[in-house]
Amino acid sequence: MTPTPPAELAAGIDYFFAVRPDSQARAEIANAAARFRRSQRASGVPVAVDNLHLALCPVGRPERPQLSLERAMLAAGAAVRGNAFTVTLDAAMRCIPSGGQFPFVLCADPVTAVAALELRKAIAAAQRAQGLQVSGVSSFHPHVALQHGPAIDAIEESISPIQWRAAEFVLIRSFFGQASHEVIGRWPLASAPAPAVVDMLAELANMPDLPAPPDE
Repeated sequence: MTPTPPAELAAGIDYFFAVRPDSQARAEIANAAARFRRSQRASGVPVAVDNLHLALCPVGRPERPQLSLERAMLAAGAAVRGNAFTVTLDAAMRCIPSGGQFPFVLCADPVTAVAALELRKAIAAAQRAQGLQVSGVSSFHPHVALQHGPAIDAIEESISPIQWRAAEFVLIRSFFGQASHEVIGRWPLASAPAPAVVDMLAELANMPDLPAPPDE
């Protein structure tokens, strides 16, 4: 048997970088998914609650890798420097079909999209440094998939915002045809420094005395 080249995907395995919702956001997303399945009578395979994620960046195409694919992805993740951000999901819609399936998703708002794109660019650049080329980096519509299934009526509507703080990003190993995700790497995102607290009394005390008014 010919071994799989170390810089190529093994059969049935994929990798991607993502941010994952916290427990409260997962519960809110699951509740939203259940409501839409009932109201739209949408059939399909729901995404397991523990697998909910907002994908940031796929594995790049190997061009000049120096490491095995998994080690290159881990090295890329460790090299990324990004900032924490708040994820806000504020709309539900059916996406363009993928592999004959019609993903039903919750979409991120514009502010989230800007922050997630910056992190996506940083991850793609880190992969490029490891010999993995990511194409279409700027073509990005961040979302959380709720289910995959056959076509349903067109849906696009606003929802009550669901939020969580993305304080880390992860590398996930997934298995085709299986509802199985493994987090194999995680890295913190930097928190913005807290604004300096201004002591107004001290500021006033340090102000120079006002000049005396001129004699009339």
